[in-house]
Amino acid sequence: MSSNAEIIGALVATARAAQKQVENYTQEQIDEVALSVAWQVYKDDNIAACAKIAVEETGKGVYEDKITKHKVKVFGVCRDIKHAKTVGVIERDEARGLTKYAKPVGVIGALTPVTNPTATLASNGTGILKGRNAVIFAPHPAAKRSCRVVCEFMREGLRKVGAPVDLVQYVEEPSVALSQELMRQVDLVLATGGAVMVKAAYSSGKPAYGVGAGNPVIVVAEDADLADAAEKIRISKSFDNATSCSSDNSLLIQAGVFDRMVAELKQQGGYLCNAEEKARLENWMWVANAKTGEVALNPKVVAISARRIAADAGINVPDTTRMLMVIGEKPGQERFSGEKISPVLALWRYQTIDEAIEQIARLHGYAGLGHSCGIYTFNSDYIHRVASAAKVSRILVRQAHAPSAGGHFHNGMPSTVTLGCGTWGGNITTENIHWKHFINVTWVSEPLPVVKPTEEEIWGSLWSKYGR
Repeated sequence: MSSNAEIIGALVATARAAQKQVENYTQEQIDEVALSVAWQVYKDDNIAACAKIAVEETGKGVYEDKITKHKVKVFGVCRDIKHAKTVGVIERDEARGLTKYAKPVGVIGALTPVTNPTATLASNGTGILKGRNAVIFAPHPAAKRSCRVVCEFMREGLRKVGAPVDLVQYVEEPSVALSQELMRQVDLVLATGGAVMVKAAYSSGKPAYGVGAGNPVIVVAEDADLADAAEKIRISKSFDNATSCSSDNSLLIQAGVFDRMVAELKQQGGYLCNAEEKARLENWMWVANAKTGEVALNPKVVAISARRIAADAGINVPDTTRMLMVIGEKPGQERFSGEKISPVLALWRYQTIDEAIEQIARLHGYAGLGHSCGIYTFNSDYIHRVASAAKVSRILVRQAHAPSAGGHFHNGMPSTVTLGCGTWGGNITTENIHWKHFINVTWVSEPLPVVKPTEEEIWGSLWSKYGR
């Protein structure tokens, strides 16, 4: 029987041989490769197959929503890479005498989550190939068949344009040990998943891009279009049963419009739990681990429909229910403050924008620091003040959060399923991880006429104020 090192070593050796064949591809050639692969995971029949196996195998998410996710994410990545330069000279700055050349990273190990087991591979894989790299996917063990299906579609895209099919490979029988070995042997790690996975990636000894925990907090100000906000919140919270880390988790609603906003949310399929139902829901959503006794989110609620969660918790809800809502009382001190990865929302009141900013900090102090928040307002001062204070990597204004944070056609964010959360979230970058993170860049510096400031120009204002 082969050891873990031998199993991964064989995959990496094959990937390196394939990557070597495309290392000197022209921009036109690698564009053809990336777009051919993307087409195979964008075609209706193939997307349907991906969505079907993802829901059947994992039991999570919504078939129709997974189709939509594939369409939006893959097409968004293609929009971003269509005219991007990843070969040869990619930038020339005459004034500073600088020229930048793009080079491949090499072999990338990509760890993928059970919540998005096909769209993650499709969109990240396209961006990785754009940089003339090879990729080896390590799926969650509960999504290995989903991984195989989407990777075989991608390999067909490579085959159609005469590129080496082993630019895309996957771990057939994934395990924690094999994922750790993969991270040890590749050139770069891309970790899209939970905190344990990301921590392992950063501890692998190899460069890594990871994601932080989600827990978006959404502010609904007194001047918001409440009907529009409620509809977008429902779209975000119910889409694919909230598999996305960008799905709304807490709503901070200005006290003067709180009741009206709750009424609008009910119109969108929200069910507001009473105190007894909230307690039942909490007892079902957070359970003690049989081995450690530690209380954590119940896997049986992750990416499950609101009606199923309610039934399992012993709560009767209408058939029209799309999301469950509870009134939050102590932001940052109760379990509903955190990420729920399910169509469950916590609602909190605030009086002033300053109080809202304080509550954002408390909620993100509990979970989700560095990820994102949203705001429904037309008040530019509110937007500026939240943006200046909140320790998050992205703030979305009047947008459905889940489909928008990772880039959409109605905003300018790069399209991705992997969202960096900066040092706040334990990540190396605050950016949306996309094609530019999968290239190395060589800077060429040419000599310029000497331009050197005087000491007075540098420190003059300081000296005049404090002395030398």
